[in-house]
Parts: sequence; structure tokens; C-alpha cells
Amino acid sequence: MRWGVITFPGSCDDQDALYAIKHALGEEAVPLWHKDRDLQQVDCVLLPGGFSYGDYLRCGAMARFSPVMDSVVRFAGTGGFVLAICNGFQIACEAGLLPGALIRNRGLRFICADVRVRIEQTDTPFTNQCTRARC
Repeated sequence: MRWGVITFPGSCDDQDALYAIKHALGEEAVPLWHKDRDLQQVDCVLLPGGFSYGDYLRCGAMARFSPVMDSVVRFAGTGGFVLAICNGFQIACEAGLLPGALIRNRGLRFICADVRVRIEQTDTPFTNQCTRARC
């Protein structure tokens, strides 16, 4: 599989993602710059975390206007795989790739806690080795 990892201004996890894809997964990974429109024939786009645009609430509202995001939205619309991590998830939401909106938490402060994740679908390339779990 050929992965494309997008770098936005302020990103720092993009290099970690490229390294992990190449060395842990043994897959091909290419860096993609936020101002480029060419996805270089990737099979999966990774929107990494790591303080893009300063990691402020709604950083994705700025990132979604990057030229590369037009290509990512088209890519996803044709069935292309997009994986979003940390504030890459915020970017995916703001770009309309996911339903809903992100809001501030009740206490308006950072929370670091383990959370339980429930697998909803097991027929995706990312979850096909998991079993559907109930909370």
C-alpha cells in the first residue's frame, strides 16, 4: 500500500507517521505538502496530528482551505482511504469528511485519560482483524 502523509504548517507528527509507516508497517510512504494538489497516486491519505496551525480549537477550519484538501475530499468521495489522527481528525471533520462537529469540553480544559474504544465496523482495511465489541 502506498501512503501519503500531509504536512500542514506547524505539524510535527508527520515525520513520525512517515517513519512508522515505512519501518513498522513496511509500507511505502510519501510526504505531501499542504499547498500541493497532487496526491501522487497514493492508496491511503494520512492526516496526522501534531499542532498543525497551532493546535487551536478549529485548526481544521483553516487547514480545510489548503489546496491539498480539495484533492483529499475528491479522493475520499471516490472511495479512497483517509486516516485522521489527533488534530488531523479535526481537519477531517471541518473538511466535511466526517459528520458532526467538535465542541469544547464541559470543563474547558485539557483532559488526559484512558478511554474505551468500541469497534463498530470490522469490514474496513483498518479494522478487518478486530472483532465487533460492545461496551
